[in-house]
Amino acid sequence: MRQRSKIGMIAGTGLFLAWPGAAATMRADLEDTNGNAVGSVMAETTESGHVLVSIDISGLPPGVRGVHFHETGDCSATGFESAGGHLAGDAEHGVRSGNGPHPGDLPNLHITEDGTAQVEHFLTDLDSADFVDADGAAVIVHGRADDYESQPAGDAGDRIACGVFTEE
Repeated sequence: MRQRSKIGMIAGTGLFLAWPGAAATMRADLEDTNGNAVGSVMAETTESGHVLVSIDISGLPPGVRGVHFHETGDCSATGFESAGGHLAGDAEHGVRSGNGPHPGDLPNLHITEDGTAQVEHFLTDLDSADFVDADGAAVIVHGRADDYESQPAGDAGDRIACGVFTEE
């Protein structure tokens, strides 16, 4: 079993390693491909060692969307390709994979007809090697649902929103 680690901030990276007992909250403000603000994602390290992820969306197209933490804290490129791939660690993508899921895999987000979604998840399988590096991390909302098994990204389609994590 992997040692559970906690998200945290190394100066200038967007994330850090929090020591046991320390609380840390990271925030990513999401923008769509036109630069419009469409919500936020909070990742709070809790005393239990789990990370509480809170997603609050308004202004994205309705439907079921894949959501993932990505390896680079950069949303500057067209289509948000600068965010890189998923925070993968040594795992495969998806909960339906025998060697999955990635530490950065989240459940699909169900956006209502009015373009809103609010949800909370607990993440237990984060590893500091996945999150703590010189280029930070981002969160991506995709244009389609994640099928939880296709490699490397669940066939979730285009990247329709992106946010870079910073310390709250």
